Amino acid sequence: MSIGNSPEDERPFEDVSEEDRPSVPVGRALQQARIAAGLTVDDVSTATRVRIAIVHAIEADDFTPCGGDVYARGHIRTLARAVDLDPAPLIAQYEAEHGGGRPAPTPAAPLFEAERIRPERRGPNWTAAMVAAIVVVIGFVGFTMVKGDDGGKANVADGAEPTEPASPTPRSEKPVAPEPEPSDSAIAAAPQDKVTVQVSAADGRSWISAKDHNGRLLFDGLLKQGESKTFQDSTKVNLVLGDAGAIDLFVNGKKIEDDWQPGAVERLTYTKGDPQAG
Repeated sequence: MSIGNSPEDERPFEDVSEEDRPSVPVGRALQQARIAAGLTVDDVSTATRVRIAIVHAIEADDFTPCGGDVYARGHIRTLARAVDLDPAPLIAQYEAEHGGGRPAPTPAAPLFEAERIRPERRGPNWTAAMVAAIVVVIGFVGFTMVKGDDGGKANVADGAEPTEPASPTPRSEKPVAPEPEPSDSAIAAAPQDKVTVQVSAADGRSWISAKDHNGRLLFDGLLKQGESKTFQDSTKVNLVLGDAGAIDLFVNGKKIEDDWQPGAVERLTYTKGDPQAG
């Protein structure tokens, strides 16, 4: 009885070419490079200013939180450079896997019309003008009264008989200064029992999404530079800013001061007690 190789051992070795090997997903490639560089997700987030949740999602090949292909490519480029990878092949792979190209902007809901805002610093200072007008009127009336008293005293001193005082003529009503026109940032007059949020694309265009407290979509689309949207709800407003660095945000009449970077995606919630992120 001879001992030899089994038929299974005699099968020819199959050579798998590089083209037939499955490619590593974009997110997996970024994760492997980060681990090889000895970096944590917190380290990468701090270095790139990309939020931790978005880094985790991208490494899991979930690009939904990026807010669109434009921002997804930007995040891939930023993360690749942080872990010493060439971003060009990864972006090309992403475009091949996800269709590539820029998504067509979602048309704005007809309920909300874009309004252009004027920078507050260019508007007239109606408060100062009103105060100045009141001061001028009071000064004129006081000067007239003092001058009239001095004239009566002079006539008595000269020996002239004082004449009967003429019947007082009715004074004209004091002019009322015009009420200041409401400025674009004067959403401070919004009712206190509601939350009012104004989003303005001051430094560039940005994709935004807004929902009310019931999750009903108020707006989902591209806000062009110079345009603004105002949202109001009885409880809270949920926002997603695709490019937070291009946005000026006003909540209940007060501007939100935050160091958002260009291309950063921000998810925010505001209530009647804000401004402060919920």
